[in-house]
Amino acid sequence: MKMTTPIRDFVEAYVASDPLRLHMPGHKGAALLGFEAYDITEVAGADSLYEADGIIRESEANASLLFGCPTYYSTEGSSQCIRAMLYLVMLHAKENGITRPLILAGRNAHKTFLSAVGLLDLDVEWLYPENEAGYLSCPVTPEGVTARLAHLETENRLPAAVYLTSPDYLGNVVDIRRIAEVCHGFGVLLVVDNAHGAYLRFLPESKHPMDLGADLSTDSAHKTLPVLTGGAYLHIGAHLPSLFCNHAKQSLALFGSTSPSYLILMSLDMTNAVLASKKYTVSLGKIIEKAAACWLRLAACGLRPLQTDDPLKLTLCPRAHGYTGLEVAEYLRENSIECEFADPDFVVMMVTPAITEKDLDRVAEVLCALPRREAIVTCPPPLIKPKRVMSVREALMSPSETLHVKECAGRILSAATVGCPPAVPIVASGEIIDEDCLECFRYYGIETCSVVRE
Repeated sequence: MKMTTPIRDFVEAYVASDPLRLHMPGHKGAALLGFEAYDITEVAGADSLYEADGIIRESEANASLLFGCPTYYSTEGSSQCIRAMLYLVMLHAKENGITRPLILAGRNAHKTFLSAVGLLDLDVEWLYPENEAGYLSCPVTPEGVTARLAHLETENRLPAAVYLTSPDYLGNVVDIRRIAEVCHGFGVLLVVDNAHGAYLRFLPESKHPMDLGADLSTDSAHKTLPVLTGGAYLHIGAHLPSLFCNHAKQSLALFGSTSPSYLILMSLDMTNAVLASKKYTVSLGKIIEKAAACWLRLAACGLRPLQTDDPLKLTLCPRAHGYTGLEVAEYLRENSIECEFADPDFVVMMVTPAITEKDLDRVAEVLCALPRREAIVTCPPPLIKPKRVMSVREALMSPSETLHVKECAGRILSAATVGCPPAVPIVASGEIIDEDCLECFRYYGIETCSVVRE
């Protein structure tokens, strides 16, 4: 598929014309870092992100063709899109006479979800993991969602939407297709934080949430595609009422800067051409094969990589090898390899077509040289369900103070505390910090909390 790049073409032509820049930004295109010439503002012809009717609109139309649904750009990551999605859900609910919508959410929602719930004054109830998963995973099944929705229906308080995070940080993926069918059977929207899965659309058989039945989703394009940090997509189901697309830009503008980065917009624009090429799908298939081969080598070394449905994640649980995830991360760093994430139990490494077979061979050689030690047998603390005593909004909007966790027993959490986003928060805004929470804080090395001031 031949794909135009209107934003890039305009910016390059603007740079080539060498105008006297009596407009923002203040560097005027002068080189300090080397890319300033391309860092422009909304000059004539450059279009405007939130009122797009020119080159940005054309570029977003290209992205919509690639993803098979109305798609809109964010230059402030999927965080901006998460807030926008919840705003759209709220508008839709209010149009249907629901003044304060309820969201049924997987407990491993990104902390941006909590801030959006607080800002929009939404009610939230949690879907907790349905097995012995830890704090970085939240397996939710169609059966579990069915049971919860049926219960809420008997109470005459069906949620406006079910909100899920998939893939999660470790690479686990929930059954979006069947959960979408469940949600739609109850007349409920399915909203998916697909921040780690933009590439899923470009597998031989798409596994992108929008192709599996989700109504709204967001991708952090920069996480798995060749996009600058901050580039993201908001996807809206073509089957949804016109309210959603009509208010898409308004929803993004409500939470976004009025000065979007044209460097990020250029990156999103140019990536359309990359994704439209057969070369990208071929290279994606090759790196998946190479990552699978690396996985087998690590498994043979006893490093226990997780078997997940996200082929671009290499997640290790090295405790059986005698190491914490933090120790392995430091060992990798000493060998000039930087992982994505580590905690006491896991190490997460992310690959894309920008990683070569030689790179993966190096990772395997370094890790397989790690001497085996006596296995670590201590277990992470069990998942807890803290008691909520205050709404998310009330907790976030109350005066707060930051205390050492030793002083927090019995206090109400103000700002969300998690090991890493998106994870299952040990305690969420508006919930009581009890002794079980303190034990979890100690295990994960959390030393301070923001609590509601008494």
